[in-house]
Amino acid sequence: MTGIWAQAALWLGLALVATLLSIGLRVATALSEIVVGTIAQLLIGAALGGVLLAGDASWLKFLAGAGAIVLTFLAGAELDPAVFRHKWKEAGAVGLVGFVSPFLVCAAAAHYLLGWSTDASWLAGVAMSTTSVAVVYAVMLEFGLNRTDYGKTVLAACFVNDLATVLALGFLFSPFSLKTLVFVAVAVVVFAILPWLTPRFFHRFGGRPSELEAKFLMLCLFGMGALASWADSEAVLPAYLIGMVLAGTVGKDHALIRRLRTLTFGLLTPFYFIRAGSLVSVPALVAAPAGLLVLLLTKMLAKVVGVYPVTKLYRSPDREAAYTTLLMSTGLTFGTISALFGLSHGVIDEGQYSALVAAVVGSAVVPTLIANAFFMPRHLLDEAVDAGDPMPPVARPQPSARRGT
Repeated sequence: MTGIWAQAALWLGLALVATLLSIGLRVATALSEIVVGTIAQLLIGAALGGVLLAGDASWLKFLAGAGAIVLTFLAGAELDPAVFRHKWKEAGAVGLVGFVSPFLVCAAAAHYLLGWSTDASWLAGVAMSTTSVAVVYAVMLEFGLNRTDYGKTVLAACFVNDLATVLALGFLFSPFSLKTLVFVAVAVVVFAILPWLTPRFFHRFGGRPSELEAKFLMLCLFGMGALASWADSEAVLPAYLIGMVLAGTVGKDHALIRRLRTLTFGLLTPFYFIRAGSLVSVPALVAAPAGLLVLLLTKMLAKVVGVYPVTKLYRSPDREAAYTTLLMSTGLTFGTISALFGLSHGVIDEGQYSALVAAVVGSAVVPTLIANAFFMPRHLLDEAVDAGDPMPPVARPQPSARRGT
């Protein structure tokens, strides 16, 4: 156990460093954790042989996976059913275009510019077509935009985008089977029962120090995650759907949501984001940077060309349209999952895997930094405060800015 405690202390120390950097640099903590994970993998791995980082340790993979699941659930719970019913056309259009455009463009770039095989190119298209719900939600939560109608619409578009990615990966490389039908049938029943059962169960047994509500939700998330994994799907997909169906009940229990956020951001997501950064092999990228640059640039270009005109079609102001486009250019969870699927099934080799993962992680960092630095819709921050979330320190203007100096 000594080694495990030492590894856990190291990873949480990295998380603390990342948080301090995010405060000093005024960037989202999720992004600083990814960058710290990449640098730590390079420096500590070179000095100690990667023993302490141990990114493939089973306990660490569980914590990272649990972080992705609970974070995705929280993102789904933030959706307002009324907003979704009103904005479903916009969210659907942005999400579908956000998938189709980079899927086709990145697949073509991998095949014709990088010389990858047909199957490897299609896999690259799937991996680069994603939008990271985890990154977008973490960024919006840090700035308070998750409470606005704008933020909820973007999160809904992210879900549509990633659902299309999961379906594409299944159709192209993992044909649907009897297990898939069982998963879908059980999911339909669970999603129909939960909105009725949950508030009654919480009213009868909840409100105690034993945190029954959190245990119940974790049971649902991990149980459906296990079933999804058994059916060759991904555990984060039912987590998002559970969040959506409970948005009208659990999502309105602000005290419960705050407690879940404490667990998620205080313990689980640092392992998820830092591990995502540690998967990037810097030496491999230095030796062959073409794959990273081609995939990252083509994804961002395809997202801009595809998503921005759709946002303008729905009359988004220029700043909001640009911010939406850049957030939709992010990728992480499903991108790395798709890349790992390709490597484990022999669709891509280790060099292609490194390029894909690096491009996916890069897409989590670069577009978000640009969005927050140049296109932040600051007029929506007042709406976030009015909705009940105090403006976080990262979003507050500095005293010098208020004085005009």
